[in-house]
Amino acid sequence: MLDRFYLIVDSAEWLVRLLPAGLKLAQLRLKDKTPAEIEAEVRASLTLASTFGCQLVINDHWRTAIDAGAAWIHLGQEDLDGADLAAIRRAGLRLGISTHTEAELDRALGFDPDYVALGPIYEPGGKKVDFAPQGLARIGAWKARIACPLVAIGGLTLERAPAVYAAGADSLCVITDVLAAADPEGRCRAWLEARQTWTRG
Repeated sequence: MLDRFYLIVDSAEWLVRLLPAGLKLAQLRLKDKTPAEIEAEVRASLTLASTFGCQLVINDHWRTAIDAGAAWIHLGQEDLDGADLAAIRRAGLRLGISTHTEAELDRALGFDPDYVALGPIYEPGGKKVDFAPQGLARIGAWKARIACPLVAIGGLTLERAPAVYAAGADSLCVITDVLAAADPEGRCRAWLEARQTWTRG
């Protein structure tokens, strides 16, 4: 099972700051770094996550994830094209896959993922994407088609969270609402406290 709150960070430094708040599920998404920098960040982040009892998902860099002993990998649709899914499964990694369309969901389900991410639910606050907001109704439609956990992402805020969870999402994935907050640690704690109050519709 996935924690209801799922935070994406781009450095081990963020984990140093936010893991003490009680974070239990995070993704490390590294862009524009050298292979050596990626390996160092992944290994440092895995050590931190283990220390604090947090599930750490590595985005994209599946070879490094395998070598470093990660338990989870997340792949976008383009990442799937170059990934060795057989090697990932042989290494025992659990797999999350991004989806935005029915065709992408069909493709993702063919890989027997351990979770499926759907987005953007709302207009994203940070990362630009080529897809219109999915809306709450799409969450229920996706949930009806899959047997694994469903992760909602894109434009999520703490204020929107109860409705997104009630619509059928198992975990809510956030970047900007925490990392761009005036007090990221405080905002992270607020998410962690609030997630216990969310109920299904």
